[in-house]
Amino acid sequence: MSNHEHDHDHGGSGGHGGHSHSISADADRKWLLGALTLIVVFMAGEVVVGFAAQSLALISDAAHMLTDAASIVLALIAMRLSQRPARGGYTYGLKRAEILSAQANGITLLLLAGWLGYEAVSRLFDPPEVTGSLVLVTALVGVVVNIGAAWCMSKANRSSLNVEGAFQHVLTDLYAFIATAVAGLIIVTTGFTRADAIASLIVVALMLKAGIGLVRDSGRIFLEAAPAGVDPDAVADRLIDSSQVEEIHDLHIWEITSGQPALSAHILVAPDGDCHAVRRSLQRTLRDEYRITHATLQVDHVGEELGQDLLAIGRSAVEAGGAEPADDHCGDSHGPVHRSGPHRH
Repeated sequence: MSNHEHDHDHGGSGGHGGHSHSISADADRKWLLGALTLIVVFMAGEVVVGFAAQSLALISDAAHMLTDAASIVLALIAMRLSQRPARGGYTYGLKRAEILSAQANGITLLLLAGWLGYEAVSRLFDPPEVTGSLVLVTALVGVVVNIGAAWCMSKANRSSLNVEGAFQHVLTDLYAFIATAVAGLIIVTTGFTRADAIASLIVVALMLKAGIGLVRDSGRIFLEAAPAGVDPDAVADRLIDSSQVEEIHDLHIWEITSGQPALSAHILVAPDGDCHAVRRSLQRTLRDEYRITHATLQVDHVGEELGQDLLAIGRSAVEAGGAEPADDHCGDSHGPVHRSGPHRH
């Protein structure tokens, strides 16, 4: 193999730490199934009581519990899909099925919040008779059930946006039952039936907050944005300070799925630099300081990237339109170019 071919060494994924989550995934499934059982059993009884008491707060809680159950089922399916090995055209496997699940959870929260908000406002103007005692007792039982479900889900791996989405559903429902219990107590003690609709509006606000957060975070992953808290320019500045590195461009940082960041970049080193040593050093920096283990680095010597091909392209551009040949290696480089020395960007 020629020296030039050695210089085009790609870092690959580094293989540090691996991504075998079978034990964790099995434990997560156990906790999620426990939470699902609690929710489904209680939800069935709550629907009956909600209609009997004519309580929108209870009905909305039951509807939200239905989305809780659906979100956990989606999470379980997505976990199973994400563990399938990469094959064919799916070079990352189906890891982003988890992000699809998280986004679906966020969207259902927003849609349900819209419907419940409309119903709650209508009941503020024309409140029906609500059986406060049934609302109070059912809501208190709901608080206990949701504490149990939330506890089960807190034991699962919440660094997964998929699991976090399902957990947010259950946590929102816990707050909703607390608000409903307060509303039931007010109705029993004062007869103020509009408290039921007010409790529903509190639930709506919580659902909107959780839904917007899930849609935003999952959207960042689908749009290939850098992970939250990671500044690509700061990463580039850190890498360009490494010995022998002259230029970095086409730097991309994204998340394959939650908790699995990836990076690719084109690195130009000094003409007498050791491309292999530079690549290994940069990958250690990315792994140790940024926890990025999927790093693909194309490393070249300055001035030897394209050789005569680049000169020929430059001459053709000048002859055709009088344009100056490009100084950069990549004419269609994506993003800023980072250089060492006083002209850093």
